[in-house]
Amino acid sequence: MLRAVLLGPPGAGKGTQAAKIVDKYHVPHISTGDIFRANIKNQTELGKKAKTYMDQGQLVPDELVCDLVTDRISQDDCENGFLLDGFPRTIFQAEKLDEFLKENGAALTVVLNFNVGKEALIERLTGRRVCKDCGASYHIVNIPPKQEGICDRCGGPLIQRADDNRETVENRINVYEEQTAPLIGYYREQGTLADFDGEQPQDEIFRAIVEAIEAK
Repeated sequence: MLRAVLLGPPGAGKGTQAAKIVDKYHVPHISTGDIFRANIKNQTELGKKAKTYMDQGQLVPDELVCDLVTDRISQDDCENGFLLDGFPRTIFQAEKLDEFLKENGAALTVVLNFNVGKEALIERLTGRRVCKDCGASYHIVNIPPKQEGICDRCGGPLIQRADDNRETVENRINVYEEQTAPLIGYYREQGTLADFDGEQPQDEIFRAIVEAIEAK
């Protein structure tokens, strides 16, 4: 059974590896964004509470985020494990997750931490382009379209998302380092942390991930 957490700054490649992990281990990939959207769409009590904060442009409080996540991992499809992405973000959230799992006779299997240098992250994120029409993703260096500025799939225009400009990207990385990076020490102390060089080829990183999971 795999109960795992993905850790790493924006642009570290967590999404790419998450898809591979889900495909191999058949566990749901759970992101806080998806949880928020599902609860708001279904107008659950937790969703309504979260929406009141989001509508006012405020951060959803830690307690409520924890309630939303623990509610999600209590569902039937998580009976044989899960892959958490974007949670926990703070030590408080990590402690609440540990408490919830312990109460249910469970514990995290592994925390997968992706290390990528700041300049490499900035290059990855500022180079991203998205098709305005179909949403297909490209990168001006790593995955360029056949024709500059044009989507291979549908011929739509490629745009840079507002949150992928350099200033916003640097801010997102700084926020990660301040709020979430302390989790690295927290999980290292617990013995659940596995570190990966996120600048290695994707297949090599995945091989290392599988080895780390199988060793637990």
